[in-house]
Amino acid sequence: MPIAGQGMLLTSMDIDGLHEAEFNRWYDREHLEERVAIDGFAEARRYVAHDGKPKYLSLYSTATFDVLESPAYRTALANQTDWSKANIARFQNMIRGVARITISRGVGRGAALGIIRLRPPADGADKLRAALREQLDPASRDRIISMHLLENDPVLSKPLTPEAAKADPGAGDWFVLIDATDVGAVPAAAAAITGNAALKPLVVTSGVYRLLWDIAKSDLPRG
Repeated sequence: MPIAGQGMLLTSMDIDGLHEAEFNRWYDREHLEERVAIDGFAEARRYVAHDGKPKYLSLYSTATFDVLESPAYRTALANQTDWSKANIARFQNMIRGVARITISRGVGRGAALGIIRLRPPADGADKLRAALREQLDPASRDRIISMHLLENDPVLSKPLTPEAAKADPGAGDWFVLIDATDVGAVPAAAAAITGNAALKPLVVTSGVYRLLWDIAKSDLPRG
């Protein structure tokens, strides 16, 4: 599979301009490295919106889905650094998905990412997954490297902010990821879903993001 592992933590948020520089410094100097160091985490990627909301997006791959409810991860969440607590408290419009990677086709990761959020019907998950499998074929699309489907766990997919207490009808949403070599390649590939008569009614949002940087477990300093 082009995505390392079977689990994925997806987070996306906005940040006010006053604290944006500090937010980016925290992500780049502490947060991604700290998360990838957790047992079972394989890699992490950071993105900024080219055309989409919220502005920032991060993806954290795990060896298995169970890592995302493991004692090691729960311990990390319960012991955030002061720097983390300060920045997390400033998140706006947060999306947090704890997901299984159920489809992953292609080879490698691209410099651009398309993301489509879908709300599956209550009794049509298998049918929808089969329909998406037909569409997620990077081999037939120029400049598309790989394509993936993430299926959120509705119980675990809650924001870390005070918004977690609110009912979230989108906690069980799915996300299609489109890894591309440049942002210009994404719209045509996304249109196979967003413009599909059968799938279009399920689309909640879509966007295009540029890769800022990534880090794998093998990149971490060896102590």
